[in-house]
Amino acid sequence: MTEQPELAFARPGEAADLVAFLARQLRWDRTAAARVQGEGEVLAVFTQPARFGVLAVRPVPLRAPVRLDRTVSAGELIEAVDEERETLSLPAAVTGPSWAGLLPPRGGWRALVEVPHQRVRQAADTVVAEFRERTEGLPPEERTRGALDALAEEIWSRPLPDTTLPLRAVHAAHALGLLRATEPVTVLERGPWLRLRTALGSTAVRRAGVGGLSVTPL
Repeated sequence: MTEQPELAFARPGEAADLVAFLARQLRWDRTAAARVQGEGEVLAVFTQPARFGVLAVRPVPLRAPVRLDRTVSAGELIEAVDEERETLSLPAAVTGPSWAGLLPPRGGWRALVEVPHQRVRQAADTVVAEFRERTEGLPPEERTRGALDALAEEIWSRPLPDTTLPLRAVHAAHALGLLRATEPVTVLERGPWLRLRTALGSTAVRRAGVGGLSVTPL
């Protein structure tokens, strides 16, 4: 396979931000994969945080246009980023997981509602606090993986207030550091997909029973 040339990021700090995004992903799954797509002067890095049932994408502006599509090891990808030089040497392709073949569409999204940043952050903090409180309230013998997964599913399946977007997308965006910017976020839809778009990236979920299968978590 012909290797892609070294990619140069367009702005200072983009390399560090990408490393932080991938590091958060790898906390859940040290063997995680990432699908990397380049279209024009934007590199899109897709991941699936374990247990969330959500796809996340971190766009990175480039200095020069590129066209590529490759699934790689997230661990190798983070090692391939040169923070000092603001460059990335794309690692070799790997056999991708099933989610990598079912990405959200690039265009055609319809904006449903714009939500103030503070309201979204508050919703994320509430989800985390409730899960922690209810987990700690379980007797030790009942704190099984099955019980915790059921509790998480109950909480994450609720919608973000005044939207149909499940809170799992908000929680995933918070956990991946995509809610650090203070601009309002937008909830969008296209077909079976719902998407939370922030200034730093997006999380997307495929609604079960709408146009096909739901996204399955790792």
